[in-house]
Amino acid sequence: MSRVDLRRLLPLAGATLLLVAGVFCAWQTWLIADEGSAAERTHAAQRDTTRELGALIAGKREALQRALMAGGIATSIDDHAAASERLRAALPSVRVVEVYSGGLDEVVRANYREFGYAKAAQLMAALGGSGPPRASTSLKDGERRLSMVEPVAGEGTVRAWIWLEYPFDDIVARFDAASPGGGRLELRQGEGRDSLRLLDVGSRSAELEAEGQRVEGTSLFVFAAMPKAFIVIPHSEALGALLSLVGLGGGALLLWGLRRRPAVEPEAMPEPDVMVADVVRKPRLPPTPAPAAVAPPTPVAAPAAGEPSLDPAIFRAYDIRGVVGKTLTADIAHRIGQAIGARMLDADLREIVVGRDGRLSGAELAHALSDGLRAAGIDVIDLGMVPTPVVYFAAYHFGTGCAVSVTGSHNPADHNGFKIVIGGETLSEDAIADLHRRIVAGNLPSDGVGTWREQSATEAYVARIAGDVAAERRLKVVVDAGNGVAGAVAPRVLEDIGCEVIPLYCDVDGQFPNHHPDPSDPRNLADLIAAVHTIGADLGIAFDGDGDRLGVVTQAGEIVWPDRLLMLFAQDVLARNPGATIIYDVKCTGHLRGVIQQSAGVPLMWRTGHSLMKAKLRETGAALAGEMSGHFFFADNNRWYGFDDGIYAAARLLEIVAGDVEERSVAELFDTLPKSVSTPELRLPMEEGAHFRFMDAFRASATFDDARITTIDGVRVDWADGFGLVRASNTSPALIFRFDADSARSLERIKQSFRQRVLAVDKSLALPF
Repeated sequence: MSRVDLRRLLPLAGATLLLVAGVFCAWQTWLIADEGSAAERTHAAQRDTTRELGALIAGKREALQRALMAGGIATSIDDHAAASERLRAALPSVRVVEVYSGGLDEVVRANYREFGYAKAAQLMAALGGSGPPRASTSLKDGERRLSMVEPVAGEGTVRAWIWLEYPFDDIVARFDAASPGGGRLELRQGEGRDSLRLLDVGSRSAELEAEGQRVEGTSLFVFAAMPKAFIVIPHSEALGALLSLVGLGGGALLLWGLRRRPAVEPEAMPEPDVMVADVVRKPRLPPTPAPAAVAPPTPVAAPAAGEPSLDPAIFRAYDIRGVVGKTLTADIAHRIGQAIGARMLDADLREIVVGRDGRLSGAELAHALSDGLRAAGIDVIDLGMVPTPVVYFAAYHFGTGCAVSVTGSHNPADHNGFKIVIGGETLSEDAIADLHRRIVAGNLPSDGVGTWREQSATEAYVARIAGDVAAERRLKVVVDAGNGVAGAVAPRVLEDIGCEVIPLYCDVDGQFPNHHPDPSDPRNLADLIAAVHTIGADLGIAFDGDGDRLGVVTQAGEIVWPDRLLMLFAQDVLARNPGATIIYDVKCTGHLRGVIQQSAGVPLMWRTGHSLMKAKLRETGAALAGEMSGHFFFADNNRWYGFDDGIYAAARLLEIVAGDVEERSVAELFDTLPKSVSTPELRLPMEEGAHFRFMDAFRASATFDDARITTIDGVRVDWADGFGLVRASNTSPALIFRFDADSARSLERIKQSFRQRVLAVDKSLALPF
């Protein structure tokens, strides 16, 4: 019987291993030596591609200038329609040519849903920019196009702006022809690695560099990704060569030694035969029990129509809010996503951005919502955990016009919900109710194949604000985010505009362990007031849970209520935009109207609610809007986008304070404004729906013969020396009261008048005033 000769086999195996290791190390040494050359090949391809794309776009500009001059079009540019037709004939490759006035007045007044958000942003950037307008890209009917804005100058001013859209095909063809070696090239719109990727060519495993090269005259960048070689030994050519020699030399030496051994070993003595009877028996063990059968997982039945129970109360006036695990579940979020997707499809919209605040339930609900959107055929851009204003900004930045922020705002930690934008309009009232009707009817698309990708917009958001706002002197600011998601972004923004920031509760924690993130409640500002006093800061800034509301305290510890903040903002905005409309909600002080009028503005009182205010702002073309809750909406001279943004509002406040020529403190600035005696928002919780029933009865029965009554939102009663208000909250089942007067005596008289009439409707109410 033959036996394995270990004395010969082991050296043979060792020699083989050493030879293989030597060859492997030689290959690694070659990769190390070629690493620099491979990187240079990729960088050379990046430079060539950037230069050639720049030349291609410059050629389009030159062709436009030739067309303007050759046909005398420039001299008759004021006839916009005729000039457009002549340019379209002179430029056969162009898809769209449009001519606008030098002031872009028709763009400012446009309905952006129909006009196009990205298009409006590019035109307005050209108007407000200091250099030549940069070409960009945009999507139109699912087709990407190169968009360019070119000025037509005359008599020392811009007489007109020309908007051109070219096919993107020649750029794609040129980019695809690039040869990046073992690396990768990416064409992106915008700076930084969180910008929008348009094209890529090369190895997917290559590592993208932090900065790209700008294509001249555009907002496009060519990024290089360096080849990623499989190198496991230390990056040293000398060491690699040494290891190669050791491996190859050692293997050769062992093989040479084997050849010197005798070919035939001495014959081994045969082993004696072993008889079965000689084998010592071991005690028999009981048989190993067979593994228990594992029952297959019980299939989860698809929820029947209406299951789990869909509570209509979560569909509120201007967003969706519910208690997680009770009235709001992942299944309901999925169906809400399908309903949003269906409404988008009706408007021929196909892409949306989704972000979430820092609540513990946010990730699950955002994923379920995104799955529902994708099932409806909608492409989802996942922004991750970001403040709600960043979600709104991303809808403009990525050109989707659609967004959902998964947030419970200032509500308790076990609440969550959705703020929804479709086609640039924040859904409210009937549009929210329409989502509920679609879900109840089961009219939900489910066979779509929408895509999903992660994309950050935070860096672009921070850069956009820092590029627009600057503090002329360095202010020391305490920022209290209440452990909300604004803590991840707001300190960076305020530092980048030139302030010294001391963060307070800026670590994001969905349980809100320090205090509730609601700056409208004075109890939540106690720690901020103490910190400002202890540190000697210039002021304190507070945000709500998702960063779209702002609270302010002075160095002396005084709370600056949002309606007084709006006075300061209105004066600043109207100084640059006299005659502009300023909108405020029914909870704001009566003094606000006079301040706006004295500053050459048009005051307009409107209903409370972020979506209702944004809709009114767009309808009227107002330059600024604000609510007593701390929502501020800037749309002055296209500096910002008109959505509610507590972080941007804080930056604008610091710009005003730091830019004061007398270097007055925050308290001194507000001392110049009218001041009244007022209450904060006073909340009376009620059973779900009872607050609406009470308001119906109160409107029908309450009379105030000696005052002016406004019923656009609840019942507001204005006297010469103050006002009182009661309205039904649209975010929780409660009545909201607020009182404001010129003196404490007048305030008490107004409150007493309301007590009598409220208790006349329901004497069982325990009033909070």
